[in-house]
Amino acid sequence: MTDLEHDALMRTAAFERVHSLSEVHDHLTAQQLGLGFQFEGQRFPLVNPRRGIFKPAQMRFLLTLNTVFPKSGNRVWYDDQRDVHRQIFDGDEMVDYAFMGDNPDSADNRWLREAFENNIPIIYFLGIAPGRYQAILPAFIGGWDAGQRKAQIAFGSPEQRSLVPPASGVERHYALRTVKQRLHQASFREAVIGAYRGRCALSGLPEPMLLDAAHIVEDRDERLGQPIVRNGIPLSKVHHAAFDAHLIGIDPDYKLHVADRLLAQKDGPILEAIKSLDGQALRLPKRRQDWPDQDRLALRFERFRRAA
Repeated sequence: MTDLEHDALMRTAAFERVHSLSEVHDHLTAQQLGLGFQFEGQRFPLVNPRRGIFKPAQMRFLLTLNTVFPKSGNRVWYDDQRDVHRQIFDGDEMVDYAFMGDNPDSADNRWLREAFENNIPIIYFLGIAPGRYQAILPAFIGGWDAGQRKAQIAFGSPEQRSLVPPASGVERHYALRTVKQRLHQASFREAVIGAYRGRCALSGLPEPMLLDAAHIVEDRDERLGQPIVRNGIPLSKVHHAAFDAHLIGIDPDYKLHVADRLLAQKDGPILEAIKSLDGQALRLPKRRQDWPDQDRLALRFERFRRAA
């Protein structure tokens, strides 16, 4: 087996591992990335916890990049930590990735250049919160600039089977739109559930994996549907479905209302638990600036009343 063939098989194993994790988890934690992947009976890491550019010694080409999300108050070491989210939401076809240090010929930066020259598919772990990442794959090094001391990351479509870079502007725009949508959902969910300390705002259920970040005003509303904490409420899957179906309403004073059609039914403990919410108060975040926006709640509650 040639080095290139071995590299391709090992890369495929890493991709499959990340795909399987992403099917189960909305985001990946630093701990999950640290567990790595299996190949030929051995375990290999997915990232270097001390550096953002990672190539296993057993591989010919770069495997992963990551951009951390800095903790509040911590120093931001590289410009891409500030700019990558903005670049994606602004619609840039590629995002910047800062070199490690100032020497373009250092090993890390040389790996970036070689991946660029050979169209190597990589995995990009983009931080959405401290210690939490959105996996974007396949990704590619779409540019390498020694003078500016940065590379550029281009995105492939998550649905594509062939691990080749987008061949046209149309393909790049489609891939970017898909990445933007996934990043929007992941960042919004992380911010909303984090503000409520991982609990459902109706039931108090404390398991984040069973929670959704429900929009008060749908994101298709360009004026009020922004992905901000005050436009979101963490709800369990059942409560989210009831909220979207206007079977549960929340008035601008944070009081819960259950539709009459549910109150009139008698059908087991789950329904009774929902009915018991009628007249209770919404569980609010500790920080007042994270409380749901009352104007948005008023708009949504009016829809609940019309549906009753």
